[in-house]
Amino acid sequence: MITSRPGLMEAVRSRFAHVESCPFEGPRLFLENAGGSLHLNSVIETSAFYAGIPDNQGRANAASARLMEVIARGRADMAAFFNAPGGTVFVGESGTEVLFRLIRTAALGAAEGGVMIGSTLEHPASRSAMGRWAGVTGRELIAVHHDDETGTVSVEAYRAHLRADVRVASIVHTSPVTGMSVDVAGIAAAIREVAPDALLIVDGIQHASHGAVDVAAIGADGYAVSPYKMFSRHGYGVGWASDRLTGLAKENLIGGPEAAWELGTRDTGAYATFSDVVDYLEWLGTEMGETGARRNRLKAAGRAIAAHEAHLIRAMLHGTGNLRGLSEMPGVELVGGDAVEGREGVVSLRLDAIASADLVAFLGQRGIRVHIRKNDHYCGNILGPLGMEDCIRVSVCHYNTEAEIARFLTAMDEAVTGLG
Repeated sequence: MITSRPGLMEAVRSRFAHVESCPFEGPRLFLENAGGSLHLNSVIETSAFYAGIPDNQGRANAASARLMEVIARGRADMAAFFNAPGGTVFVGESGTEVLFRLIRTAALGAAEGGVMIGSTLEHPASRSAMGRWAGVTGRELIAVHHDDETGTVSVEAYRAHLRADVRVASIVHTSPVTGMSVDVAGIAAAIREVAPDALLIVDGIQHASHGAVDVAAIGADGYAVSPYKMFSRHGYGVGWASDRLTGLAKENLIGGPEAAWELGTRDTGAYATFSDVVDYLEWLGTEMGETGARRNRLKAAGRAIAAHEAHLIRAMLHGTGNLRGLSEMPGVELVGGDAVEGREGVVSLRLDAIASADLVAFLGQRGIRVHIRKNDHYCGNILGPLGMEDCIRVSVCHYNTEAEIARFLTAMDEAVTGLG
């Protein structure tokens, strides 16, 4: 765990911008990481540098040549992050746009007929794309229902709906509302067993900052992430597509390379800032004692991040020191139960006596940044079946500390006991 090495937490926090203070509101505790993580200082510097370069790619000058080198390195770093020995990595408009493109290509390129399958746990990015392209291709879209109590969807739930003519399947790696992860590899294996030719698309947007990504182990055909949720910045998404998916027909310039996923000139800074993220993860893995191959360092970083965040979530749910946890506070209703295992960075809750918007404001007055989620097109699939109109989402990342969780619990205890 990160805190097991003296001075490492301080070193981690020093690499991020605005850790303890908002440039608009002043000092604050940031527990809104699922809405966008803190950004690395190196990402900010890199973004500013490449924003000022006027040269384009593919020209006969030193600046252009350097841009091409940065892009090539960025692609290699993306492939290393995904653990993708084959296939294609690419930059898109956003994680949502990347998911739409992966699903569209799969739906239009798969064999005719059959069905598509996804789950009710998924973010509207994949649910909307699956619905759109199932309709366009005239396929039934099977919705596998998640478990309201556990906040996740199981292999068994998928298995009950599988059939040999599944053409495209979508799987969310982690719910951004419940925070509960999914056995992606298990679901993928179950689908392959029944429908070996199905194309599998994974939404890894919530998971990517909370542990290692391994598309080779999953056996997926497509995987999407949003870099602004994994220590980089807004303005781009990153996707990986298998050789099989890449080989299908998709939008391309006439006469251009058929394997290309990108349309138009992409921002070199996107590739460069993703390299900054991978560099940071390699550094963290090395600090955790892994000095072997690059992939081993990335895996070590993922393990350290997951272990530290599990410690924070356990403290939040079950208490730390003499502070009671959320699961012990009267009037607190947790979305997806109080399990620590399988939860990645998110706890969503309601407080009986205080409206969610008022609770967000209450915490904000005490310098604690959280976010409200509503029974709308973003979260209605989770909140609606629970009879909730809204909740607050508290989300941590590995640079958060147990002392910060204690501060949050103190404020929540104040809200529960009505001392505010």
